[in-house]
Amino acid sequence: MSERGAAVAAEDVLLFVNAAITATGQREFRSGAGEQRLSLDFLHAYMLGNYRDLYAGVLALDVNDHNAALIIQRLLETAAEATAEQRRTEGRLIASRLALLPPQRVYGLFGALRQSGVNNRRTRAIIRDWIASRPDPAFDAVKYRGGFKRALRHAHLALMGEELGAFVFRPLSRGRYGTPLLEAWRRAHFAQDALYELPYTVAEGFAAKHGVPREVFLERIAPRMTRLETLRLQESARRHEAGAVPAALDRMPLTRLASYVLSLPVEERLRRRRELTGALDAAAVRVAGAHRGSWGRVAAVLDDSFSASGSGTKRRRPLAVALACHHLLAALAGEYTGLWTSGRTDALLVRPYGATPLGRRILDALETGPSRLVIVSDGWDNAPPGLADEVLRVWRARIDPGRRTEVVHLNPVYDAEDFDVRRLSPAVATAGIRDAEDLPALVELAQFAEGRTGPAELAAYLDARARRLFDRTDRGEHTR
Repeated sequence: MSERGAAVAAEDVLLFVNAAITATGQREFRSGAGEQRLSLDFLHAYMLGNYRDLYAGVLALDVNDHNAALIIQRLLETAAEATAEQRRTEGRLIASRLALLPPQRVYGLFGALRQSGVNNRRTRAIIRDWIASRPDPAFDAVKYRGGFKRALRHAHLALMGEELGAFVFRPLSRGRYGTPLLEAWRRAHFAQDALYELPYTVAEGFAAKHGVPREVFLERIAPRMTRLETLRLQESARRHEAGAVPAALDRMPLTRLASYVLSLPVEERLRRRRELTGALDAAAVRVAGAHRGSWGRVAAVLDDSFSASGSGTKRRRPLAVALACHHLLAALAGEYTGLWTSGRTDALLVRPYGATPLGRRILDALETGPSRLVIVSDGWDNAPPGLADEVLRVWRARIDPGRRTEVVHLNPVYDAEDFDVRRLSPAVATAGIRDAEDLPALVELAQFAEGRTGPAELAAYLDARARRLFDRTDRGEHTR
């Protein structure tokens, strides 16, 4: 590949990575779900057709689960087009990424492969190995029974033990099961107490069947709920004014916690200020880890304009990412200044409102003399339009040509029309972001978008991230 061709490939990879981090095929503030899916499908087809090795390598980056599953599906659908060496590398990347995906996402992927008629030996081996690595087959058989059953049939797999086979294919054929979870499922058909031994999503159906009052069910099932189930129930209860279980703030990931906080009425945020702020700070410190306080003087411009309200399917998602980044940057910085586009100074009370005066806030942030400026915004600078681009251009060209201040724009919203996240200025790097937890890695990746490093360095970076991914799965990390 020529030097120019390598540079184009690097640009294409970075464009695709931005999309694969932010886009989920769902409606955004300024584009519909159909536009999102069409745009994303084109990028996947383009990358697979032109840069298969790099396309597979993206699995080692912090792309979202939706796109990780799409990459795996497309690689397996086109396995016949890969060389033997490519298949070996792809197989390891696929296995490592599957170990980190939520089980329901993996079973959904296996179902999509079944619908596409992808049933080659390589695919069957991948399904077999993933199911064999699951820590509790009985749990999967109960909680994901449909997907578990379809995966076994599609890959022609023999079950581990006669009892599990009977449960999956003839669940009510036995008078009693020796496995406690399977027996609880059988008993839950006629005994209310048994349903509280089941996973929440399974128990919910039995509770409705037995006519158990919602409040009673939620109180008794709470110990078996995962942190994400608890959070979703809280958010649903807020919208429908129904009962809910207490949220375990100390177990929530940072961005999820920020979403929960933003779902609360202002009065409740004020009343619980110490609790909520403390939880956000603690979650940020956990993410920062050994890098806490190591970033020097940091300034942030955080977008809380009206477009940060997101969409009906991604409520307040851009604002939640900004709030989570605010707390994480405060933990990473030695000295930190956070500026919201609205001018608010109380981060706990932010809400989506008004225009987006990014240019003015960037000027304010640069006046603090930061070593690093992080801008978290969807990039729609409109008060006045184009000021942010002009400020950043002049800053880079005349005031800081030596790049003493590192400037990174992190955008949580995919722009379907441009096949990328919207950029503020050619003078600074832009990277897509979905979860604030990925911020340190994305700031690292942004150096390639800024053009200070070349295609060879990008390829080396992808290889290094792949080795880190393999190390994680070799240590036995997986999601339940």
